[in-house]
Amino acid sequence: GHGLGIRILDKAIDYKHGAGNQLIREVAKHVKIPVINMADDQFHPTQALADYMTFEELFPNPKGKKYVIMWAYSPVVRGPCSINEDLLMFTRMGVDVTVVYPPGYDLFPDVVGWAKENARNSGSVLEFSNDYKEALRGAHAVFPRNWASRTLQELGYSKYGQEELKNYEKFKDWRVTKELMDLMDRSGVLMHVMPIFRNAEADDEVVDSPRSVLYEQAENGLWTKMAVLALTMAGLK
Repeated sequence: GHGLGIRILDKAIDYKHGAGNQLIREVAKHVKIPVINMADDQFHPTQALADYMTFEELFPNPKGKKYVIMWAYSPVVRGPCSINEDLLMFTRMGVDVTVVYPPGYDLFPDVVGWAKENARNSGSVLEFSNDYKEALRGAHAVFPRNWASRTLQELGYSKYGQEELKNYEKFKDWRVTKELMDLMDRSGVLMHVMPIFRNAEADDEVVDSPRSVLYEQAENGLWTKMAVLALTMAGLK
């Protein structure tokens, strides 16, 4: 073949922090063709390209616009790959980013440090909060998604999964409602990598509203992935 795409499912590595990304990097050492990360336990680069493309289409001058990454309730545990990747992508491009989550769901220091460096270089404002109402005020986009706690990522799902799910029940109000959307900028939109948990991460009336750009975002995933393939493999014979 002319390229290799690898996706590491969280369950395959027991949600252990870094294990999936390490595996992809190890494979890349032993092949001479492009290796494309299609998502691992830490990162999801092709998704972030689609997300940023969508945001820039909506806001052609994205610097100074506000993008909120919001922890949201889910009936299942999800890894932080899209969270980390959007945090890194949007801070790199000069977009103001607020990450909001309940206590105990802070991101790993290595990713946070990288995002802070991006923000310094691009001039974006990076904030972390435990107050989702305040975080959403004046926002231009919100991405509500569940992500596993650092405790689970350190211990693994096999040891801590059931305890993690019990903790989630405390945070069922962490979902995007119409009332929360009304706190945002008048042009503010709902974004999500999908699949989205309806009436958990966001209410039906928000997901199905004109302020939802989920399908446009999904379509952009096709174009950005095609671009990655062209840039990495079009010159190979």
